[in-house]
Parts: sequence; structure tokens; C-alpha cells
Amino acid sequence: MVILKKIKASTLMETLIATVLIMAIFMVASLILNNLFSNSIKSNTRGITAKLNELEYLYINGKVTLPYYDDHGQWTIVIEPIKNSENVSISASQDNTNKTIEKTIYGK
Repeated sequence: MVILKKIKASTLMETLIATVLIMAIFMVASLILNNLFSNSIKSNTRGITAKLNELEYLYINGKVTLPYYDDHGQWTIVIEPIKNSENVSISASQDNTNKTIEKTIYGK
């Protein structure tokens, strides 16, 4: 008959504490990742930047009359001439995050 070797094992309390610690680490990690992803989505301005570039192209080629006002998703776009100048200001603002993107077209 084979004699079984005694295997060291942990107690129930040690196992529970280790499980709680692992769960706490995973919860903190998931909250950090969630925060990173939501911030990257909120700060994404690629769509509005492309729209502003398109409007700048249209203005340079005489397809947009000033003043120009438009909504693009949650963004409000305004193209206005700058006073006492030949320059034009293109700005887009988002109300819920108070973000503003501004561009200036110098001369025509």
C-alpha cells in the first residue's frame, strides 16, 4: 500500500483573504480602465476637426457665405469675419463639456 504524502494546504481564512484581495485589485483595475476609456471617448475631436477642415476648404473655394452657423452633433460651428481685418474665424464649441476649437483663415 502506498503511503500518501502530506500536502501543505492553506486554511479557509487564508483562502478567503486572498480571494478578497484579488477581487479588490481587479475592481480597482477595472475602474481605472473604465475611466481611461471614457476620457478618450470624450476627448476625441477627430470628427469635428474633419468637418472644420471641410468648411475651411469650402470657404476658400467660395462655397460658404458668411456668417455661417451650423450644428454638427453636439458641436456648434460658427464662421465669422474678424472685425477690421480680412481674416476669418472658424470656431466649434461643445456646450456640455465647454470645449472650443478655433481656427483662423488669413486673407483670401
